Amino acid sequence: MGKALIIGAGGVASVVVHKCCEVPDVFEEICIASRTKSKCDALKEKLDGGQTKIQTAQVDADNVPELVALINEFKPDIVINVALPYQDLTIMDACLETKVDYLDTANYEPLDTAKFEYKWQWAYKEKFEEAGITALLGSGFDPGVTGVFSAYALKHYFDEIHTIDIVDANAGDHGYPFATNFNPEINIREITANGRYYENGEFIETEPLEVKRVYDLPEIGPKDVYLLYHEELESLAKNITGVNKIRFWMTFSEKYLTHLRVLENVGMTSIEPIDYEGQQIVPLQFLKAILPDPASLGPRTKGKTNIGCIYQGTKNGEPKTYYVYNICDHQECYREVGSQAISYTTGVPAMIGAMMMLTGKWKKPGVFNIEEFDPDPFMEALNEYGLPWHEDFNPTLID
Repeated sequence: MGKALIIGAGGVASVVVHKCCEVPDVFEEICIASRTKSKCDALKEKLDGGQTKIQTAQVDADNVPELVALINEFKPDIVINVALPYQDLTIMDACLETKVDYLDTANYEPLDTAKFEYKWQWAYKEKFEEAGITALLGSGFDPGVTGVFSAYALKHYFDEIHTIDIVDANAGDHGYPFATNFNPEINIREITANGRYYENGEFIETEPLEVKRVYDLPEIGPKDVYLLYHEELESLAKNITGVNKIRFWMTFSEKYLTHLRVLENVGMTSIEPIDYEGQQIVPLQFLKAILPDPASLGPRTKGKTNIGCIYQGTKNGEPKTYYVYNICDHQECYREVGSQAISYTTGVPAMIGAMMMLTGKWKKPGVFNIEEFDPDPFMEALNEYGLPWHEDFNPTLID
């Protein structure tokens, strides 16, 4: 049915490749491309021999002419961007030039500013409409599945949703004193930024990790959850009818936060370059280089993740609550695809989003967030491809 160019060769890309190969009638051919071709070749070697034809290529995702040349050579029907969020715009430019559909899992952020917002990518809307191609933004879990959950809740259970609480809990243990489960640079930038939540038409800012609650999560128990800003708040506030409060919560252990505070206090989380022996280095990039590679955590990580959304709103004038969530087991994910649950919960929705586009279920010219499409086929695919979801119509609410 189609050809996909997958840009990136890290933990998430590995899951995307595995999952594309599970659906060879949709993904007939894939090309894995990255700055480091040997990583692409290693992925190809693992999965060669199935029905999906796999090839690899070297590409610098910061370089539009290189990207354009690769797209013109491989002629994909879709580009799946699982590289770094700093590269979203160059890849979108290459897709525009070649008139090929685009998908990513995280919004663009400038390299020199820790800003998580959609304005840069939303600015491409008219260009993509004119080119007659689709850009699907944020087809991971959060953002991604959380948006699909929201569209599904609104379609089936509510006339109006008033409050959304997104809770992302990881009860996994990798045995290291300190490591991050995905790209350390992105992870630490996210956590050390000010918190923000949406209420009554505006965003209210908090100090980093200032707001804490305890929430009892199915299968993993009570956890400390902290209010963070996450990019889907911006798109859900725009796209979900009637919503007047959205918050995003993430779990962190006290041990993790103690390490983070020490690193922050000594300047290791800074993104400002410093001069070291005549060389300019960014402390956070140096820290990333000495921390364990997230892709190496898979075999060591035990435990589960629980990511979901708690909704409050009305149906037929009556108050209603609804909680929809997914539980993922780190070791089961590793047995299936060789990655832990953090990469798995991002990679599976990226494949499903691409499948929605290639099969024509989600196809219209322009730039869209995931909650702007019909959620039903995506929700069915989550159950089929490894991320089954559960519902609770009487959940505990977060105050």
